[in-house]
Amino acid sequence: MTTSELAAPSTPGAARRPGRPGIALTVIAALQLMVVLDTTIVNIALPHIQGTLEFTTTQLSWVINAYTLTFGGLLLLGGRAGDILGRRRVFIFGVLLFTFASLLCGVAQEAWQMLAARALQGVGGAIASPTALALITTTFREGPERNRAFGIFAAVSASGAAIGLLAGGMLTEWLDWRWVFYVNLPIGILIAVLAPMFINESDRHSGRFDITGALTSTVGMASLVYGFIRASEDGWSDGLTLGAFAAAIILLTAFVMIERKAREPITPLRMFADRNRSGTYLIMMSLAAAMFGMFFFIVLFVQNVLDYSPITSGLAFLPVTVMIVAAAGLSSKLLPVLGPKPFLVAGALFTGSGMAWLTALSPESSYLGGVLGPMLLFGFGMGLVFVTATLTAVSGVSQHESGAASSLLNATQMVGGSLGLSILMTIFSTASRDEAERQLPSFLAESTPAQKAVFEKTHEMPPPWGHQVLAEGIATSFWAGVGLVGLAAVIALFVIRVRKSDLEALSGAAGPGGHAA
Repeated sequence: MTTSELAAPSTPGAARRPGRPGIALTVIAALQLMVVLDTTIVNIALPHIQGTLEFTTTQLSWVINAYTLTFGGLLLLGGRAGDILGRRRVFIFGVLLFTFASLLCGVAQEAWQMLAARALQGVGGAIASPTALALITTTFREGPERNRAFGIFAAVSASGAAIGLLAGGMLTEWLDWRWVFYVNLPIGILIAVLAPMFINESDRHSGRFDITGALTSTVGMASLVYGFIRASEDGWSDGLTLGAFAAAIILLTAFVMIERKAREPITPLRMFADRNRSGTYLIMMSLAAAMFGMFFFIVLFVQNVLDYSPITSGLAFLPVTVMIVAAAGLSSKLLPVLGPKPFLVAGALFTGSGMAWLTALSPESSYLGGVLGPMLLFGFGMGLVFVTATLTAVSGVSQHESGAASSLLNATQMVGGSLGLSILMTIFSTASRDEAERQLPSFLAESTPAQKAVFEKTHEMPPPWGHQVLAEGIATSFWAGVGLVGLAAVIALFVIRVRKSDLEALSGAAGPGGHAA
């Protein structure tokens, strides 16, 4: 295995700046909000980007996918880099890279420039995001203090998608689509300036960078994500789809074999020996898959069927943010008493109920009657799960491995979201095509010559036939979301255990090493 020396240990007893944990947490949470928000803030601006840079419809999807692929594929490497090189140092580098890439996105004049810049944004996010979560473990003492910090961090992370939709609508409608990227510049620069002032550097651990492990995990995860994205666009029998899945299986299998033998693996496999942690990763992957799909398709529904403007579409998602924050605060207070299992189970059930309700969407559904209620249930459930999963994923992990543990949690969210959206998109495509065939005779009999001319050019039916096709595809796709959330509920019910040592660690009663590993 090829490895290279990259870091030496820090000097024992090195001076640290006086801590101001409130400001430190604000800086860390601001970075996470900026990175997570970027997964959705671009969505509402996509039609405007398409018109300016002359993307085809297929190419346009890569404005999202280029970011998702690099972000999900490089998270493990970013987490390990923070462990070895120093988390604050890596955090600042990731912030600056993300900010610079945002500038490149904003000034892009051609399609390829936008895609390259979006991929670079994903690299910056993958470097900064796992180190941000790991910095909390070195800034706040285990127990109630860290629980509150994780609660705030998780609420910000979970609500970032909804906030992004609102911000994207406001910037696109009031200014220009380029401002969905320019807005990152002042925020990123401010974070980079404040981080050295208020965040202590973590100890640098002497060790080797597992280059082979990093490459196989990164390319393998990217191939897996690409395979599902490709499947949603070109079908499961497409040659590149099958090739991507085959490459993912080979590379990820090789990654596991390499990590089992590596002296200093990028992802210590012993972390998966804890059933609570392994179960939490699977739960987060399943719920993130449902969440990405819900946001994507509800945006289509409120804009195309309910005819909402970009700003109104963003405002429609604010109740989700409120419920996520409320549920995250509730779970962070009660976790030391009840442990993680009740919140993971209840969160999955609330989320699944919301998804099941959304399967009843139709062109006659209103926002108050068919969208708001399901989103409130969905948001409350996700709020219960996010803070609980965040704490469980890093519980009992030594500080020098917390970057790897947190990067795995972030990776499961991003990869799960990408895979879930692709699965839902495949079902949507099939259901909408079937519904279009059913609507075609009525359309041909009742439409005007002008409507038929548009259909010949775009192959899309105008309202009301088009609304029926879209609503049927969306409602059917949400059944897959119900299945994904149901899987999370089963894992929470039968895999997660409540242990006395976990409750002691969450309450701060356990001494050093007293929490479960």
